[in-house]
Amino acid sequence: MMLEIWLRLILFCGIFSNALGGFIGINIGTDISNLPSATDIVAILKARQITNVRLFDADAHLLNALSNTGIEVMVSVTNEEVLGIGESPSAAAAWINKNVAAYVPSTNITSISVGSEVLNSIPNAAPILVPAMNYLHKALVSSDLNHRVKVSTPMSMGIIPRPFPPSTASFNTTWNSTIFQILQFIQNTNSFYMLNAYPYYEYVKSNGIFPMDYALFRPLSSVKQIVDPNTLFCYNSMFEALVDATYSAIKALNFTGIPIVVTETGWPWFGGVNEPDATLENAKTFNENLIQRVFNDSGPPSQPTIPVNTYIYELFNEDKRPGPVSEKNWGVLFANGTAVYPLSLSNSDRVNADSSTVFCIAKPGADENKLQNGLDWACGPGQANCKAIQQGQPCYFPDTLQSHASYAYNDYYQKMHSSGGTCDFDGTATTTTNDPSSKSCKFSGSLNSSISGLFSAPAFGPVAPFSGGSKNPAYQLSLVLWALFLLWFCFM
Repeated sequence: MMLEIWLRLILFCGIFSNALGGFIGINIGTDISNLPSATDIVAILKARQITNVRLFDADAHLLNALSNTGIEVMVSVTNEEVLGIGESPSAAAAWINKNVAAYVPSTNITSISVGSEVLNSIPNAAPILVPAMNYLHKALVSSDLNHRVKVSTPMSMGIIPRPFPPSTASFNTTWNSTIFQILQFIQNTNSFYMLNAYPYYEYVKSNGIFPMDYALFRPLSSVKQIVDPNTLFCYNSMFEALVDATYSAIKALNFTGIPIVVTETGWPWFGGVNEPDATLENAKTFNENLIQRVFNDSGPPSQPTIPVNTYIYELFNEDKRPGPVSEKNWGVLFANGTAVYPLSLSNSDRVNADSSTVFCIAKPGADENKLQNGLDWACGPGQANCKAIQQGQPCYFPDTLQSHASYAYNDYYQKMHSSGGTCDFDGTATTTTNDPSSKSCKFSGSLNSSISGLFSAPAFGPVAPFSGGSKNPAYQLSLVLWALFLLWFCFM
């Protein structure tokens, strides 16, 4: 009986191990002429059900206003503060006492970002970056906060000279010693690698080498598939390729098991005359698809079991920022709290692994030419199994383009969404929690079509039903083997 209970628990682990999944956070910059009050900012966060925020400093007003909200907060040591902290353990202790210990636990501070892209922005500070991280961590230990608050430092993609193909990416050798120390620190303290990854910038500087759809998470046509020639991993978005390139660079320095959190990404919605790709439509598309991608709870092709927790840059447009026009227009909100474009940053509508399945279907009224192109792509390069919609097969009727496209779209989505596949198909597809299956035609993802194959018996032999309670030694052995197999599957 205990074996059966144990096995049930393991099955539960297998089904729900990623139930918590990835999260979407938001960066809050303050270079704004009419910055809302801290109370108003927190009211906006709560109204939009935002659960994670990153501050570019440790603003006392915001930290007080965030008290008792439950919102997870990443505070930052500014670049100007790094030098002093890296040279003085007492300065680090004072910083922790003032900006962390004074607020927790009522303010839910969970991490500290030390500087911002220090190796690129203030390279002279590189020798004291790791000492600064160590001193801050030791101060957290002294305050008994080290298990609650993690320390890391945001890195730009600029320290990886050739991010494609991802499998061969490595860090700039100039920084190998410093990066090795950073990774050692992260591993020793069970922290995470902070990555600033901007497909917008990578797309602009690629000069047309990569298609726009690739930068915006849109499905790619058969002639534009992005494949790593070494691993044969297919990349459906530049975002995933950048994350995987970073995982490869980390691995090249002989580190594994370090998760990546994307501390900054986004897309500007307005730019100057020489910034044609900074448009409202592109920004909306990028962030909508990014959110959908993060909420599918999987990682990039090389690390499919590690969700890509991500902070969007940024909450408000920062009109006081220097530089090109686009620098002032990354926000999803105007300073008065109104939306630049409709965007849900909350996972409240998200379908978790323990609730309904998400299906991908064709949008009613979608353009028929685009639908046909989407259907042809899904059944061809997309490698969807379209046998069921052929004449004489169970999903042939109703014999409509809408119905056939829905089946093909969904088959592709169920197979590929865990590795970045999206439900877009040139704007002709949408997700739904309503099972589109009929009595004769079962869609992938339907409980009736997939549950029987989800936990089929291993090859070593049949297993009696759980309710049987057999005391046969062979049955007990099969349960143990089955349990060990599932434990391996859960934690591989």
